[in-house]
Amino acid sequence: MGLVDLVYRVYEGRIERNLDPTRIPQHVAVVLDGNRRWAKSVGEPKSSGWQAGADKVTEFLGWCSGVEVKMVTLFLLSTDNLNRPDDELTPLLGVIEGLVSELAASGRWRVHPVGALDLLPDRTAAALKEADDTTRDIRGMHVNVAVGYGGRQEIADAVRALLQHHASRGTPIEELAEVLDVEHIAEHLYTKGQPDPDLVIRTSGEQRLSGFLLWQSAHSEFYFCEALWPDFRRVDFLRALRSYGERERRYGR
Repeated sequence: MGLVDLVYRVYEGRIERNLDPTRIPQHVAVVLDGNRRWAKSVGEPKSSGWQAGADKVTEFLGWCSGVEVKMVTLFLLSTDNLNRPDDELTPLLGVIEGLVSELAASGRWRVHPVGALDLLPDRTAAALKEADDTTRDIRGMHVNVAVGYGGRQEIADAVRALLQHHASRGTPIEELAEVLDVEHIAEHLYTKGQPDPDLVIRTSGEQRLSGFLLWQSAHSEFYFCEALWPDFRRVDFLRALRSYGERERRYGR
């Protein structure tokens, strides 16, 4: 172990010892940004960046399990990303399929896809559904994989599902308009029944949501990190937890 690694290990331990276990976020959502820039910075093709980012995911989930985070949501592919050229999109989807299959095969976590699966190629959708099915009974940390995900798309799909549900019951639109509230819509989100994220982390220095969990993040805390996702370290994660623990959550009050 080099001197720099030793210093960081000592620093990590100091941060971790000072974390308040009662103020650990129960649901952490992550925008895994910076994979392509990382590949460019090391002179590798984009596919190497995506694979490096995928390799980081398993490590990151281990960190989350270690501090007893209960749920993680990973933003892997947006609906906008589906418009990329085929020679870029196809290898990216292949990396995602491999990652999701690997997470499911580990038997450590409950893997659940969130996104518009009908917009994805059949092979990708099948890999996501298989991971969902094979991990359904696992009691470990719940891991949402957001693939083909867009916040506006999710809300539109939720409203559509809500209208279809009430139409099947013969509910007049005027009656529905009288009683419709936020909980009715929440019941039809991709994440229905799940707690909203306490902490949203975005890597690579960008400070925007890019459509990620627009509805669910209304009262989330945000942490923006300069590190590109493949370079994201455990010490960066612990800093995010420390920052979260120091904040007073007001929930709009």
